[in-house]
Amino acid sequence: MIITTTSTLEGRPVRDYLGLVGGEVIVGANVVKDVLASISDFFGGRSGAYESSIQEARAQAMQEMEVSARRLGADAILAVDFDYEVIGKQGSMLMVCVCGTAVKLS
Repeated sequence: MIITTTSTLEGRPVRDYLGLVGGEVIVGANVVKDVLASISDFFGGRSGAYESSIQEARAQAMQEMEVSARRLGADAILAVDFDYEVIGKQGSMLMVCVCGTAVKLS
């Protein structure tokens, strides 16, 4: 499955637009809270533990999106967009959303 942030694929015209597909994942309770509590440390350097949690959440959201596209018979997902949102009481969780347009290529 081709997944891209672009709205077209060079040399691969779209035959059918099958609809919007997406995936959402919420990263558990203390990840964002800990990041926000130690914001000065966070900007002073990289936090491998938090980065890997966010990367895993993004990968899971993309996987959900791809499953939805396959159910529609898609060959590709175009115009993919990622969104990250702090949610929950006192910003205790991070929601990762990804969406795009499922298409059948010619």
